[in-house]
Amino acid sequence: MTTEVDRYAVIGNPVAHSKSPQIHTLFAEQTGQKLAYTAELAETEQFAPTVKNFFQHNGRGLNITVPFKEEAWSYATQRSARAQRAGAVNTLKLLPDGVVYGDTTDGVGLVRDLIQNHGIPIKDRSILIIGAGGAVRGVLEALLEQRPAYLLISNRTRHKAVQLAEDFSELGNIAGCGLDELNQRQFDIVINGTSASLQGDLPPLPDTIFNQGACSYDMMYAAQPTAFMQWSRDNGAQQVFDGLGMLVEQAAESFYLWRGVRPMTGPVIEHIRNILT
Repeated sequence: MTTEVDRYAVIGNPVAHSKSPQIHTLFAEQTGQKLAYTAELAETEQFAPTVKNFFQHNGRGLNITVPFKEEAWSYATQRSARAQRAGAVNTLKLLPDGVVYGDTTDGVGLVRDLIQNHGIPIKDRSILIIGAGGAVRGVLEALLEQRPAYLLISNRTRHKAVQLAEDFSELGNIAGCGLDELNQRQFDIVINGTSASLQGDLPPLPDTIFNQGACSYDMMYAAQPTAFMQWSRDNGAQQVFDGLGMLVEQAAESFYLWRGVRPMTGPVIEHIRNILT
């Protein structure tokens, strides 16, 4: 008698570009877990039926990417505290009793990449994070848990940054401002939480924004340094990183949630880096 293999997938639209199948396949090989992981396209209005069908056919867990993270939050019948606060879910797990558990692992992925992979301390550091969308919202709690000196959210639309900071104000020293309010301010860690640099665009940032020895981090990644990374190097950032490590680290947290085994991320980050084109 053969047992059908546990199925996992990433659901998004578009989704063909996703590196998640390679990442989780490498995790499974490394840890001796028998599973299948695929990329599944969901039509814009068909997220819930797509998820339901997946779980009805031996699906055990899902990663969720754009544009469905808020819909995944609504779909989940039980959520982690961090997902509840973030208002978005990037990981679903079908529990034995039929409960669909939702979590968000992006913040853990970012923090682990900074601290463990790059040796960048967060405690008592000043942090600027650019953008006030879902990507930023999903990482704020994890950053604030590390007790930075303060965290400033800056966005083209000022009121969005201010509101987002208010939503997380009980967790630490956090504020919001417009991009035009950054003159004369300097930071130890500057994080780009927008996707603009993948299109070669940059937010209007002052070129004096980096403290001595500062770190610049783009949550996006590509085969070549992003426009934000290049700008950071040109304007005094001592250490500059992209978000590939964050991608792999958040995937490892999802894998641990599903399988109860924590894979080693270093070899997988290196492998994915080498196949980027």
